[in-house]
Amino acid sequence: MGKLPDYLGVKSYGVKMGVILAGDDITEEVFKAVKQCDADGLIDDNDILCVKESVVARAQNNYVTKEEIAKEVREKLNLTESGHLGIIFPIASRNRFVPILEALAKAVPKGSVTIQFSYPRDCVGNQIAPEGLDEQLNLNKEEIPYDASETVVFYHPETGVNYLDLYAKIVNTEGGKPNIFLSNNPYKILDHNVDGVIVSCIHESDKVLEKIKKKFDNAISLKDICNDNKKSAWSEWGLLGTNMYSDKEIKLAPREAVEIAAKIQSKVLEGLGKKVEVIVYGDGAYMDPSTKIYELADPVCSFGCTDGLLIRRVGVKYKYLVGKLCSQGKLRAEIEKTIEYEKEKSYKIDDMCMEGTTPRRMQDIAASLADLISGSADAGTPLVVVKDLLK
Repeated sequence: MGKLPDYLGVKSYGVKMGVILAGDDITEEVFKAVKQCDADGLIDDNDILCVKESVVARAQNNYVTKEEIAKEVREKLNLTESGHLGIIFPIASRNRFVPILEALAKAVPKGSVTIQFSYPRDCVGNQIAPEGLDEQLNLNKEEIPYDASETVVFYHPETGVNYLDLYAKIVNTEGGKPNIFLSNNPYKILDHNVDGVIVSCIHESDKVLEKIKKKFDNAISLKDICNDNKKSAWSEWGLLGTNMYSDKEIKLAPREAVEIAAKIQSKVLEGLGKKVEVIVYGDGAYMDPSTKIYELADPVCSFGCTDGLLIRRVGVKYKYLVGKLCSQGKLRAEIEKTIEYEKEKSYKIDDMCMEGTTPRRMQDIAASLADLISGSADAGTPLVVVKDLLK
């Protein structure tokens, strides 16, 4: 096939690897795929190998049962099966949070589960209730009670699911009594006389947990569950970044992803003589303009990466310089020469030549690009190669 031509800029492509199963050596599996790419002239120094977190976790056999989660929740919050569990700010997701909710509800099968949703959207942009609901119902903005038949009947505009109704039914199925309401005030969950609280939002969980614990000590976050490295299945992220796996098990986020990335980097250098960077990536960080969903249901874009990605992408504002030089009467050849010269100079971030250039983390850019290419459907490309992003 040969090398891609130099006139191409940043390039990326997905690589099919076949099915990865529990117990597979993910380093060896990635290396085999990269070796094939290299044989076709498609691997160079400074390429970025992006490995989907799901295949890493699967190779690690990083699965826990819902019963194991329920048992841990009872122990950590000192709950009985007849206890009253509070869950605050969960996301509205069938593959992300529904399996977790099933596990949490199993902790109190003879008790109650109170769920507090934020509104009108969850922390990743899923719409849960109509805009302006509080004004529409002339209710106190601090808390909007939910009644499936009267108060809030809202179907997600993309999935067609009434998540409030769905979550209530899940609690009922596990034997508990559901109580659901909407409020953006984190302290409102405490008004419901819960025995323990689990903070379930993704990106602000530490801040919300800190607030809750100022008034109520028996509280943890999803990150505090399934994070014990003495167990066979665990993750530094706990239950953050999980996905459904089967009726009985949940897939955790990959553990020790930094070490995995380093091993793959070393293997490629040793076997192919190429110095690449490696990232174990999850959801990309971008907002869908039509749904306002942020996509980032994982706690981070990068669960772990090699050191070469621990930088920020900056550069001169190309279009600004073209406009400026054109206005000065410069010709095409001189403009192109000047821009290449300006690229080599160092500017402070507030210089006009950097105007509008956000210094984003390279690992987030690479992960978001890889996620857009691999997607979450049936592309079957858990390895994405990104070229020339680091030049």
